Amino acid sequence: MMRTDVHLLDNPRSEAGRRCDAHAALFDPTTFRHIERSGIGSGWRCWEVGAGGMSVVSWLAKKVGPTGRVVVTDPDTGWVPPAVRPPVQPRVHDMGTDEPPGEGFDLVHARLVLAHVPDRERALRTMIRALRPGGRLVVEDADPALQPLACPDERGPEQQLANRVRHAMRDVLAGEGVELAYGRRLPRLLREAGLRQVGADVYFPFTSPACGALESATVGQARAQLVAAGLVTDQDIDRHLANVAAGGMDLVTAPLISAWGRKA
Repeated sequence: MMRTDVHLLDNPRSEAGRRCDAHAALFDPTTFRHIERSGIGSGWRCWEVGAGGMSVVSWLAKKVGPTGRVVVTDPDTGWVPPAVRPPVQPRVHDMGTDEPPGEGFDLVHARLVLAHVPDRERALRTMIRALRPGGRLVVEDADPALQPLACPDERGPEQQLANRVRHAMRDVLAGEGVELAYGRRLPRLLREAGLRQVGADVYFPFTSPACGALESATVGQARAQLVAAGLVTDQDIDRHLANVAAGGMDLVTAPLISAWGRKA
């Protein structure tokens, strides 16, 4: 199977585990709140798309219990612990080209996935097709174009460098085909796809230790591409990472837009 969604921040890279941990710390409470709203319970059949980590998968497994099912898909499932047991079912799956790993799901959820998929419209249709009538879709994606700064309070050289590195990261991601404004489109796309009871909200983490952890892991993971593009130097990145580690900056992440709807 040829992968069509390989991207700069792919799971196999060394910093990916730290990024997943930071995502869990920052975004799991928001994700869980939205999925709870769907009415998830014992026996539900769930598809977790492009998980990259176990925090949401484990939470879903507890919610659905032994009579439920949690299909977790990713182009590379090497990060899934070997001891994982039902109701969790890992599957190698490419959202860009593959058919859904089943049908009749009560819930399909994806976080920070679709903006990186080249044919994201097809991927969204695939997710919706996999739902049973009345099933729930929850899609969450960042919108870096909505808030482009790492440090909104740009009061000195440390903050100025952080913002320059963030701009460079956005340029590299855009060059890879990532849609930086995808998050804001989600409510409209869900309505246009025929979903009912569509809603959305935005979560915007600010000045959290996990914001610093995510910044360090993300910049470390993209370092070679940032330097190769001529946008920043190795010395810039070393200085920025040292500034982040010192803990004196009020860092922010891109806003996470969560959208949800029910299949008719």
